[in-house]
Amino acid sequence: MKRMYEELGLVNTREVFKKAMEGGYAIPAYNFNNMEQLQAIMIGCAESKSPVILQVSKGAREYANQTLLRYMAMGAVKMVREMGSNIPVTLHLDHGDSFETCKSCIEFGFSSVMIDGSHLPYEGNIALTKQVVDYAHGYDVTVEGELGVLAGIEDDVVAEKSNYTDPKQVQDFVGRTGVDSLAISIGTSHGAYKFKLKPGESVPPLRFDILKEVEKRLPGFPIVLHGASSVLQKYVAMINEYGGKLEGAAGVPEEQLREAAKSAVCKINIDTDGRMVVTAIIRKVFAENPKEFDPRKYLGPARKELTEVIKHKNTNVLGSANRA
Repeated sequence: MKRMYEELGLVNTREVFKKAMEGGYAIPAYNFNNMEQLQAIMIGCAESKSPVILQVSKGAREYANQTLLRYMAMGAVKMVREMGSNIPVTLHLDHGDSFETCKSCIEFGFSSVMIDGSHLPYEGNIALTKQVVDYAHGYDVTVEGELGVLAGIEDDVVAEKSNYTDPKQVQDFVGRTGVDSLAISIGTSHGAYKFKLKPGESVPPLRFDILKEVEKRLPGFPIVLHGASSVLQKYVAMINEYGGKLEGAAGVPEEQLREAAKSAVCKINIDTDGRMVVTAIIRKVFAENPKEFDPRKYLGPARKELTEVIKHKNTNVLGSANRA
């Protein structure tokens, strides 16, 4: 079995998910698009001693160039090793939309891929997912599938309405596809407007009843939550204060994510929060220093702030700190 990702210092998700489920925490899966985000994620996870899944969307692949991403990931692993950290690092394709995309990532050294066939009819989702699994397992690359649809817009993922996962389908889907983990829909969604609230409204709770039924039908099987940013109100306010327009943006309360992380949910995806932190700090720097033109002077503070948010998430939300 050829593991092309090993030369990059990466691991697949099989062992880290097993430990997460036994320990009652979730592995953070952070999306990145540039060097500063990647540095913040790696430094934050190294300093909090947390395993990490580096996520790359199809859009990020196109934006940053797949070859460059490969060497960025390898360099990031070497960076934290030089810091004295041995945290496990996975490089994961987020929302792969075709067999060809997944195959390409596997051949470039990704150690985990997601094939998202949730937009297809049920049998089509099974067929596509199984095709990816059969290929990926030949390289010991783990595969995440998805049942149910999350609403919202984020990068290449667009859906107008949520479609909750049907627990009656999960055993059949996992058994017929051979996936290593399953993303389910229980009320999270993509983007900054997971819940667009009016004054006085509160965020509806996640459907933990669905999660419990899935756990009952798939005992000991790794479950994934997408669209799980909390849309931190500190940064919503900062963006709006310095010229942005994110009125009513709201996300998943952190206490609900902590509850989910104690269950079979062993991977929680966070993308929007990282984008918002970076945007908020850059807006602040430009507002306070309108003559500034050195990217280091606005990307540096953004990187520092994101590092602290990463450590907060790992420690207080996912419970993954001090697990590596």
